Amino acid sequence: MNKTYHLHLVSDATGETLNTIAKAASAQFEGVDVQEHFYALVRSSRQLQRVIDHIREEPGLVYFTLVNPELRRELEAHCASIGVPFLAVLDAPIATMRQYLGTAETHKPGAQHEVDQRYLQRMEALNYTITHDDGQALETLDQAQVVLVGASRTSKTPTCVYLAIRGLRAANVPIVPGLILPPQLLAAKGPLVVGLWTSPDRLVQVRRNRLNTLGEVRDTSYVDLEAVRAEVTATRKLFETHNWPAIDVSRRSVEETAAAVLNLLTERGEELL
Repeated sequence: MNKTYHLHLVSDATGETLNTIAKAASAQFEGVDVQEHFYALVRSSRQLQRVIDHIREEPGLVYFTLVNPELRRELEAHCASIGVPFLAVLDAPIATMRQYLGTAETHKPGAQHEVDQRYLQRMEALNYTITHDDGQALETLDQAQVVLVGASRTSKTPTCVYLAIRGLRAANVPIVPGLILPPQLLAAKGPLVVGLWTSPDRLVQVRRNRLNTLGEVRDTSYVDLEAVRAEVTATRKLFETHNWPAIDVSRRSVEETAAAVLNLLTERGEELL
């Protein structure tokens, strides 16, 4: 039975944590239409009052990450007064850390987004990844931590960007039928090289969609099923020849592909931010 409900996400920072948790929780319920209301950088009573007014107008669940004790008590009191359920999503993790570390938290909003050394490393990684997209800047390829290789439209670029946001210098090199691999790739000793491949049917579908967005309607070997089957077979043999770990991205999201790459890096002993 279809059900619609309102979900209010209240954060004193960017709300990234809340958004991720809410999406993960909502994905577990089928036939439910979630109407999300998002409030970021809520750091004063005046800002919070606007949030409370919206919650009164469209009551529903309230998830929040407010580290200021006064604002938190104010939100909880108003939610209780109008009878809407609420949850401080970081309470359990913080309480566990407090007990384990034997020290109190700082109640500093947005502390995870401070411009510190780790943040600067992530920005450096993102710059590196953009520079080394689609086989560019091969002369510094060996500086990468991971290099993704694969046929066209196998999610190499978005996966690299996701990894870069996690602080990893990620590059990607396309495998093009009839062209030899760049010698810089074969000579690279530093990075972990990972092959990405997908099923021929799926690859043809993705490529056709791409061509349609470009206004190209002619059939070519790029979307010919038999040609694509041969291409996929050749790329997988190439991965085996060079002993590169390979990931089937046919039914994986970019996040899942990136997680698989991170697991490979962890097994290799790579330090992650």
